[in-house]
Amino acid sequence: MRTQHAGNGVNKLTVTGLIITLGIVYGDIGTSPLYVFQAILGGLHIINRETILGAISCVIWTLTLQTTVKYVIITLRADNKGEGGIFALFALIRRRKAWAYIFAIIGGSALLADGIITPAITVTSAVEGLQLINNQIPVVTIVLVILSLIFVIQQFGTKFLGKSFGPIMFFWFSTLGVLGLVQILKYPDIINAFNPKYGIHLLRDYPGGFLILGAVFLATTGAEALYSDIGHCGIKNIRISWIFVKTTLILNYLGQGAWILLNHLDAKEQNPFFAIMPPWFLIPGILLATSASIIASQALISGSFTLVSEAISLNFWPKLKITYPTDLKGQLYIPKINWFLWISCVLVVLYFEKSTNMEAAYGLSITITMLMTTMLLTIYLYHRFSVIVVFFMSSLFLIIESSFLIANLNKFKHGGWVTIALAGVFGIIMYTWYNGRRLKNTYMLFVRITDYLDILKSLGEDQSVPKYATNLVYLTKANRKAEIESKIIYSIISKQPKRADVYWFLHVDVVDEPNTFEYEVTQFIPGKVIKVDFRLGFKVEPRINHYFKQVLDDMVEKGEVDIFSRYESLRKHHVNGDFQFVLIDRIATYDLKLTMRQKFIMNTYHIVRNLGIAEEKALNLDTSNILVEKVPLSTDQRVKSKLIRIG
Repeated sequence: MRTQHAGNGVNKLTVTGLIITLGIVYGDIGTSPLYVFQAILGGLHIINRETILGAISCVIWTLTLQTTVKYVIITLRADNKGEGGIFALFALIRRRKAWAYIFAIIGGSALLADGIITPAITVTSAVEGLQLINNQIPVVTIVLVILSLIFVIQQFGTKFLGKSFGPIMFFWFSTLGVLGLVQILKYPDIINAFNPKYGIHLLRDYPGGFLILGAVFLATTGAEALYSDIGHCGIKNIRISWIFVKTTLILNYLGQGAWILLNHLDAKEQNPFFAIMPPWFLIPGILLATSASIIASQALISGSFTLVSEAISLNFWPKLKITYPTDLKGQLYIPKINWFLWISCVLVVLYFEKSTNMEAAYGLSITITMLMTTMLLTIYLYHRFSVIVVFFMSSLFLIIESSFLIANLNKFKHGGWVTIALAGVFGIIMYTWYNGRRLKNTYMLFVRITDYLDILKSLGEDQSVPKYATNLVYLTKANRKAEIESKIIYSIISKQPKRADVYWFLHVDVVDEPNTFEYEVTQFIPGKVIKVDFRLGFKVEPRINHYFKQVLDDMVEKGEVDIFSRYESLRKHHVNGDFQFVLIDRIATYDLKLTMRQKFIMNTYHIVRNLGIAEEKALNLDTSNILVEKVPLSTDQRVKSKLIRIG
């Protein structure tokens, strides 16, 4: 049986959709002009026509090859039923290439780490513009206040603000284009930057020119968001809006370059982004930049929530409390992640203080994410296109991204270690949780339900056994319809005989399709022994308590089950019967034989487990009627020596 999940699907191409896309997708890449050229100037040993044209040429062709070709043209095609992102891409291939999970873990960890420094650098870069008015303004304090407000407001949702994001970003990009165009008209020669020979000349012939790629890469750090937000905006809206966004970005970079060549003596003393603004527009420009940076931060925070939610569904992350503050599709809130991000952002701002210092830490981790996306994309495309085409495509992007990675490694000792350390922590959590669950599953023994139907029927009718519950509900991990864990049979029959009128076995299968929302009922003994298999997409919230009630309502309506109390005094008043849930918690015993690697995984797994919440809370079950039974992973640990009886 199937029920429809409440989702809007992929949005159609409309003017409204294009405006909404500007507010959701392009916050990160759209605020890059705030700091990219400042970072480039910090790395240039010589400022002249050739180096500036070369730097802009590198930016233009990075946006073209990396963002336009790789993400907008190619990667957006690798959508998972309308959803994108590195975990959605992994879900597409995990059935064929289970070992590819390591790419997903590395990429997802690096993306989460990047999400910490992005709000810090964008907001700081925008607020620093105030120092052009008064250099005594406490930038750090203002930044911390803004960031704190952004994180505090997450718990209430951003529906009331979200409608303004699109128009603000449209005005922002329009402003970027106009400001750049004004400067281009003053120095038309800057148009020569479209010629890639200037970029090649800079990278090849100037001292330290190759390392400039570390700063150039900042212009495309938001490209991953284009892929992650397919489900919110739709492919067509992203592709069409990107034409406008890319045009305004390039105009602004050209304008900043033109200003630098006209004022190169002052170029390193102020941020070219604010320098190209006319004096009368400075204050409105700073306010607009701050608004854009807030929208960019909001997008990164929401993206982190979505990323962790998907990681939980794919068993990469321990289960956490997730709330849904508004009725907007895809908007969720994870308290622990929110406050961890807030603390991390505050520490980043306090540690680096200036955006120029943060630039050193920015970009290194996202390069790793892009490399991992390329690896997963190669595996995905391998089964759909000719080997030659896939080889050429993957080789091109691996060379480009490896070059960026090598250039960015220079940032490691200057602050890049911060995001790499954070990515390392996230990676350990994901790796041990994923492999810990896999290891536990190797000790799981399944049995056929049909082999125990006579016992369950007899037990349910045995009046000499005290009734345990009217409806006894077990959560099972058995993917096969006719199976359950042997531990469940042990719990019902051997550990403590549990007599019930109806035995329910619920199984939740998280499938590769993002929005699947269906269930199937198998009645082994009609009205007595029933298994319900839920098939949920990895983006569907696991509210099993509510879904089970819906299943019961459907079955009652069809006359398939009787849920009224079996006690006559209550039944005659049409009182529903009681439900008792039982969860089996499998724990590793000290005598379990494990390798050193397995011991490390299991020990770390139990530490990581403390970061999450209990399974009953994660599944939104009614905790007032749940029993958690602890059983050993394996009960078949036998000693080789045989005892000798002496008396």
